[in-house]
Amino acid sequence: MLVDKITIKARAGKGGDGVVRWRREKSISHGGPYGGDGGRGGNVYLEAIRDVYALGMYDANREYGAQDGDPGGSRLMEGATGADYILKVPVGSIIYNHEYDSTYKIDKEGERILILRGGVGGYGNDHFKSSTNQAPYEFTKGTKGEFATLTIEVEMIADIGIIGFPNVGKSSLLNSLTRASAKTANYAFTTLEPNLGDFHGYILADIPGLIEGASDGKGLGHKFLKHIKRTNAIIHLIAATDEDFLASYKTIRAELGAYDKTLLEKKELVIISRADEASDAGELEKKAKALEKELGGKVITLSLLDDESVKAFKKDLLVLLEETRNK
Repeated sequence: MLVDKITIKARAGKGGDGVVRWRREKSISHGGPYGGDGGRGGNVYLEAIRDVYALGMYDANREYGAQDGDPGGSRLMEGATGADYILKVPVGSIIYNHEYDSTYKIDKEGERILILRGGVGGYGNDHFKSSTNQAPYEFTKGTKGEFATLTIEVEMIADIGIIGFPNVGKSSLLNSLTRASAKTANYAFTTLEPNLGDFHGYILADIPGLIEGASDGKGLGHKFLKHIKRTNAIIHLIAATDEDFLASYKTIRAELGAYDKTLLEKKELVIISRADEASDAGELEKKAKALEKELGGKVITLSLLDDESVKAFKKDLLVLLEETRNK
């Protein structure tokens, strides 16, 4: 299951304590202080990876931390620095730090952001020697690392979201275009969470079916609409068996606009899906042309059983993907 929002606790490592040690060598009769400083605690970083399921790694355990620094040693040896902890989050995540009231957005794969600093190591007794204090017993403890409660939310889950009423063939299309194995069945609401697939390096998301009134919270409307907001562009499916293509198109568009008008600004491919199920091919073509004229843009008729139809659609899809990636 896709985890798209999670709250966890993170802690940077504590600095290692300084130590009291003495120089003990045969050739030196009065060895002085020889205690080393503690090592710095590990930091906590965010790192963006191209895996929208990444937050699922943190679902079972909600507390994470970097390693503490080691205490100092004898012979003025400084303690080892604690290992850093890397929180791997999906590209397009927004992270809110509750303790510091700060927000981070991470958009590029491989990008790394320091969010919590490790504690400073304490001083060993060698640090306190002076002309008047040649045998100091003083040392200091390492300081605590920074701590925070973090809420991580995936703002962008896919390059393209496949939308439409329930049972219009969204999951079947995703399975055809990618290696996804989304559940399909001839009834509504087969999909309750987005399914994802890779298409030539682009992520496609099958968004669960919308219904009229989704923007008012009917069904799981707000949840589904939130997922659409997290895509760069839209493939809008209308079933070939639908009685009124334009009415169905307008209903879905009205729900998008009522939820967030910026959804209407996304690039869109309009597809008449499941063309092989139409009872009259001539009537289907006539209705598709009428919709195309009404929208003033290309409307694609698609049958997943027709290899040529699928091949032509993939070309149109790649053009759309390139446009959204380069904008």
